[in-house]
Amino acid sequence: MIDRRLLPHLDWPLVAAVLALTLVGVSTIYSVTWDLVAGQPGARFWSQVYAVPVAVAALIVCLSIDYRTLAQRSLIIYGGLVVALLYVTFFGVVAGGSRRWISLGGFSLQPSEFARLVVALVLAMFFGDGRRTARSLRDLATAGALVAVPFLLIVRQPDLGTATTLAPVFLGVTYMSGLRLKWIWVGALVLLLLSPVVWRYGLADYQKERIATFLDPGKDPRGAGYQQIQARITVGSGGFYGKGFRQGTQGGYGFLPVADNDFVFSVLAEEQGFLGVLVALGLYLFVIVRSLDAAKLARDRVGALLVVAIVSGFGFQVLYNITMSAGLAPVRGYTLPLMSYGGSSLVATLAGFGLILNVRMRRFTN
Repeated sequence: MIDRRLLPHLDWPLVAAVLALTLVGVSTIYSVTWDLVAGQPGARFWSQVYAVPVAVAALIVCLSIDYRTLAQRSLIIYGGLVVALLYVTFFGVVAGGSRRWISLGGFSLQPSEFARLVVALVLAMFFGDGRRTARSLRDLATAGALVAVPFLLIVRQPDLGTATTLAPVFLGVTYMSGLRLKWIWVGALVLLLLSPVVWRYGLADYQKERIATFLDPGKDPRGAGYQQIQARITVGSGGFYGKGFRQGTQGGYGFLPVADNDFVFSVLAEEQGFLGVLVALGLYLFVIVRSLDAAKLARDRVGALLVVAIVSGFGFQVLYNITMSAGLAPVRGYTLPLMSYGGSSLVATLAGFGLILNVRMRRFTN
């Protein structure tokens, strides 16, 4: 467990920034779920509030145990993730046409949200301990197999959005482990050449519709293009100073679907305006840069790779969700970490930052 002598090395500015974004998210959910008839916030707000202390506890646990101890047991943790995903496949709770959750009394757990963290841990140990390198085809294939198992299980739910967030984790670790940039470009070119085949046989009709709608939202303004159009209207209506807390109309009156989840950033832009957006973007940028600094200060290769893996997944989600909220990317099921509604997402994200803080705090230990 944690040695009190390590506490002075805890990165309090990073802790403050992470908690600030969490509070911004909770307050935005409070605003957008406000029930005008009942005169109180909706049930989803209270679910998020209850998730906050659990998430903070997860952060403290991941901070307290030496990250190398966790890394050495990463295969056991990985096995637990696979078992949980298999359980979801056959016995999970179905909602919205997807089977993604495990019912725990009055709460639900989404194991796929923890996949990025577990994959980051197992890949950091795989490449960081010993002489393994991403330049070895054998080692690269083994790492790819470790990612492929949870990826395919999550796709089966179906939840392609969450599954694809494993890709930046894999690329971040393998790049830092020696994968040459030219091979990444070669892989991108191969995917581009295979895109007609993927379009024809690999995408479901609703996924094709999302891409087509992104290119021309006006093609179906009341159907598939509705979210895209409303997201742009919501962001643009905030102006420079915003409409004010609980004064948003697009999210507050239900014009913008899933406003407390996928499009929570659009609601923030409407209520707090361009200034509020700048503050949020500044906090996210600070969190990412400060976390990467922890990778640079890590005492060993495992710690550095672990931080890079976690930040890669986190940064990808932040970038995509914000561009999607502004109508600059196709609508996909990428939540905005720390701010979007979702207890499992919040717990997994804060647990990840617990590991990042762990690596930085133990940089002076032997």
